[in-house]
Amino acid sequence: MLSSPQLSALLSEHISAGDFPSAVYLVAQSGNKISADALGYSVVEPYQIANKLDTVYDLASLTKPLITGMLCARRIELGELTLDSSVSHYLPEFERTDKQMITVRELLTHTSGLPAWRPLYLLTNDEPDRAVGAIANLDLEYRPGTRVIYSDLGFITLGFLLERMTGQRLATLAQQEIIQQLQLEHTFFNPELALQTGIAACETGNTYERNMCEETGAGIYSNSRQRVIWGEVHDGNAYFLGGAAGHAGLFSTAEDVLVMSNQFLGTHSSLLKPETCANFRTNMTPGLEEARSLGWQLALSKESTAGPDLPSDSFGHNGFTGTSVWIDSQNDRIFILLTNRTHARQLPFANINAVRRQFHSLAVGSLRSI
Repeated sequence: MLSSPQLSALLSEHISAGDFPSAVYLVAQSGNKISADALGYSVVEPYQIANKLDTVYDLASLTKPLITGMLCARRIELGELTLDSSVSHYLPEFERTDKQMITVRELLTHTSGLPAWRPLYLLTNDEPDRAVGAIANLDLEYRPGTRVIYSDLGFITLGFLLERMTGQRLATLAQQEIIQQLQLEHTFFNPELALQTGIAACETGNTYERNMCEETGAGIYSNSRQRVIWGEVHDGNAYFLGGAAGHAGLFSTAEDVLVMSNQFLGTHSSLLKPETCANFRTNMTPGLEEARSLGWQLALSKESTAGPDLPSDSFGHNGFTGTSVWIDSQNDRIFILLTNRTHARQLPFANINAVRRQFHSLAVGSLRSI
């Protein structure tokens, strides 16, 4: 497996520009790895560590489809959960006039009406057991099913729903049903300290999130981390909830992400039936702001990071730390780009959506020439 000169040059250019200190990419077709490379330094502070293909990244919101979406899809396939089940059936805290009709489908497609984000650690006075109630207590921002507003809180709720359904912690479910089944050796929540030097570092202090707390009027979080966030989840709510939540917390390598991504393709999946996999490329939010499927965004969405060269039913997801995966089921292609844009950089973090689109276009071009 060789690197792609065009892809490596593109990412090296943005590393030199200070957009992110490191990048790993992997492009696959028909289940075969076509090109990959590791560039830059996975850690710059407190000292430099050269990046490698097996560097572990904080995947951030890729946790949503890869873990929470997959766990939900498995239960839907088994008939244990239905897309149009009321969330309040599993979480009595949602038995309220404005929330009792919110469905599992609406959480999975970001159409529940829940706000995008709130600092649960502040809303609960640092008591994780109060998190479900705190989310249920929030005012809805729109009538469920009428808009797509991307919501961390919706997927945090799905994580709790899965835990209540099964009586097991989300990390345990992920370990038993996904990580062990796929024999993934570099995928986990809450990495052991001994693995730290093989993990890409994130932000120094949680300044971005601390600023958001103040800007939204939520208050000042006195317990926010001031150290280099390295080998522990970057997202503040996931950290508060023990490192594993429905929206964030997963760590992995590009190669393991490829194995997980293949599970969403009917031709490759050992975890799901082909008819279940069809849900991932089906637009469940026609006419709304974004085209959303079960846990994923579709390339049909106007502002998606798929770019112009992926088919409209391709599905993908971004992570705040600088990660992304896009899956083109028509051509059996997977595009993985992992960066740590939140490390060793002053705010604001670089918006790398244009880089992602260009990466996909160059990758498609390189596949055509094979």
